[in-house]
Amino acid sequence: MPYLNLPGVALWYEDTGADGTPVILLHAASGTCECWEHQLPTFAAAGYRCISYDRRTWGRSTPTDTESQPGFAGDDLHALVESLALERVHLVGTAAGGIPALDYALTHPERVRSVVVANTIGGVQDADYLEVQHRLRPAEIQNLPVELRELGPSYRGTDPDGASRWLEIERASRPGGRVPTQPLREPITYARLQTMRVPTQVISGEADLMSPPALMRMLAAHIPGSRFVSLPDAGHAGFWERPDVWNGLVLEFIGRY
Repeated sequence: MPYLNLPGVALWYEDTGADGTPVILLHAASGTCECWEHQLPTFAAAGYRCISYDRRTWGRSTPTDTESQPGFAGDDLHALVESLALERVHLVGTAAGGIPALDYALTHPERVRSVVVANTIGGVQDADYLEVQHRLRPAEIQNLPVELRELGPSYRGTDPDGASRWLEIERASRPGGRVPTQPLREPITYARLQTMRVPTQVISGEADLMSPPALMRMLAAHIPGSRFVSLPDAGHAGFWERPDVWNGLVLEFIGRY
């Protein structure tokens, strides 16, 4: 697949092509566009044009100058949409990828048909939300090995090959090591979420240590008309652990719009 030469970054992306409605998938901090191997064939078979990309500083996307780094997540996403001449898209983001998905839907609602965010803290900056988040994610959890932190115990115990493949992608996700995360131009707050005009689905994992259902219900409660779904047995990587159920939930939702 080609690179897109965008301001400040050579952005690696994958595109299934065809003429279907475009779906842009945004990966977690523990992944790259490689992580969508359980989604792309299914979504493409359902008639969608699927586009995934390595967000700046991840995978094969490489900065092209030193003055505009790390850039803004929403700017990169908008440049991708514009460069590919996409009129209106579905956005599907998991974990850290859910934050720019929400931000873009709030900033450019005219370009977004629907947004699905899964297993994400959402980037909300309100004090009461952050207090709950910090209590749910103490240092003891944050410092666990990534596979214990993000994969649910049922999945790790019953699918060692799948867990090994997930970890392979995670270990290759940040070839240059940890770097500053791209910020948003405008913080996400309850007040901003309440202006959401785009149909939104929020998917939680009942075994998620990083974004437990209680936190994600708080997120969904501030998005007008949002649909909240909780996935049994799934950890922070529900899209990977239970792809058949996860894909069905997403396809059923975006199929309405």
